Amino acid sequence: MVLGEGGFGKVFKGWLDEKASGKSGSGTLVAVKKLNPESLQGFEEWQCEVNFLEKLSHPHLVRLLGYCWEDKELLLVYEFMQKGSLENHLFGRGCTVQSLDWNIRLKIVIGAAKGLCFLHTANNQVIYRDFKASNILLDGSYTAKISDFGLAKFGPSASQSHVTTRIMGTCGYAAPEYVATGHLYVKSDVYGFGVVLVEILTGLRAVDPNRPSGQCNLVDWAKPYLSDRRKLNNIMDQGLDGKYPPKAAFQIAQLALKCLVPEPKNRPSMKEVVETLEQIKSINENPKEPRNRSARRHGKQSLRHRSPLAPKHGVR
Repeated sequence: MVLGEGGFGKVFKGWLDEKASGKSGSGTLVAVKKLNPESLQGFEEWQCEVNFLEKLSHPHLVRLLGYCWEDKELLLVYEFMQKGSLENHLFGRGCTVQSLDWNIRLKIVIGAAKGLCFLHTANNQVIYRDFKASNILLDGSYTAKISDFGLAKFGPSASQSHVTTRIMGTCGYAAPEYVATGHLYVKSDVYGFGVVLVEILTGLRAVDPNRPSGQCNLVDWAKPYLSDRRKLNNIMDQGLDGKYPPKAAFQIAQLALKCLVPEPKNRPSMKEVVETLEQIKSINENPKEPRNRSARRHGKQSLRHRSPLAPKHGVR
């Protein structure tokens, strides 16, 4: 069964049977990535994944169970992530995908932030380089784990602020300084994390040419809304059905803006991002009521602010 496909090749669902009975459907569920032998970057990315995931272990990094290089076949075997990717849930790819509620979204971004923080604070610092919704995988309880280390790089030496490398990654998530110069900073990852925060709030892709003119690039279009508490309501994901804490949503928006500032040194560290998200999680605020619920309670008019209906977005 094919789970996904990309420039690297295909990912299959499989079973790992320690007793080697060979019976399909028995044993431990796994995901097997088969790299495209025609891809010029195939071997380099395979080697990169093996080198990093063999040495790194964390609750919010996907586990590499094994690998194989035989003739032209390049295989990677990972733990199976039952809920698929964050991308699938946010953008509705797959008939069985359900919209994520607010608490689950917050759990996911906190987990992903902890994974990035671990990479950035490791003894041998790692720059992930391709942080995006499709690389955040979810287990059965929606625990987020970062996957796909094919583009990861070790961070700069103590005497340097960045590493210089050829420009790779995904349009819409890559930091502007990296796209412009090829200079990769640890905080280039923080920019990508900010983009995912905006996707979590809006339910819209980072880049979508099917949206109306001026809205194709999510970050450029959303920034004026993120900085205004009242305007923010107009771009919140309609899949949330209005059930989210407005104060927490606005604080997430403010954090996203900090992550998205043009100058890398002015972005927060991932340690600071994790701390901020944990504080937001602790906000003891009831979810905002759906707009169609009556404003009257016990014969008294509610004073809760009512925002206008969100405008229709482009094709998602």
